[in-house]
Amino acid sequence: MAERVHKGSCHCKKVTWEIRAPEQLVVDECECSICDMLGYLHINVERPDFTLLTGKDNLSTYTFNTHVAQHYFCQTCGVKSFYVPRSNPNIFSVNFRCLDRTNVEGFEVRSSKGMSWEQVAARMGHTQ
Repeated sequence: MAERVHKGSCHCKKVTWEIRAPEQLVVDECECSICDMLGYLHINVERPDFTLLTGKDNLSTYTFNTHVAQHYFCQTCGVKSFYVPRSNPNIFSVNFRCLDRTNVEGFEVRSSKGMSWEQVAARMGHTQ
């Protein structure tokens, strides 16, 4: 499957990033407490496939429970456009909703409704 560079940002564009990912994206919907509240749609990429372009100094980090996951929010607009998952701290998960979709050929949203967290994490590639 062909890959390309996709760009994304927070709402105010002070935090911008890019990922290398397929033209046809598989997006995962998670129903954990924070993702469900935020409407977060996951695209998981290996660390070398994620580049923070601007805004490093404009990020705040939120952690909870085990404090392994690192949820990054823009200090200006409050949008969480990417984070490091607890279940696999070796990857980044970017929010599809924050992606510039002008060069996305297509996408499929996979829902986790009725799945246990272990099933969701395995399907999303969050296993180490």
